[in-house]
Amino acid sequence: MNNQLHGVTLEAIVTRLQEHYGWEQLAQRIEINCFISDPSIKSSLKFLRKTPWARTQVEDLYLATTF
Repeated sequence: MNNQLHGVTLEAIVTRLQEHYGWEQLAQRIEINCFISDPSIKSSLKFLRKTPWARTQVEDLYLATTF
C-alpha cells in the first residue's frame, strides 16, 4: 500500500494549503468554519484532529493540488 501522505504532518498540510490558496480560497474549496471565521493554523488543527470527515477533505485537496 502506497500512502502518499506518509510522513506528512497535518500541520504541514494545512500550512502548505494556506500558503498556496489563502484562507478565503481554502474556505471556498472546503466550507468549514475554522477556515471561514477567524482562521488560524492552530484553530484549524484543533478542529481537523477531532473531525475525521473534514480532515479527509483537507487531505484530499492536498493530494489533488499541484504545488
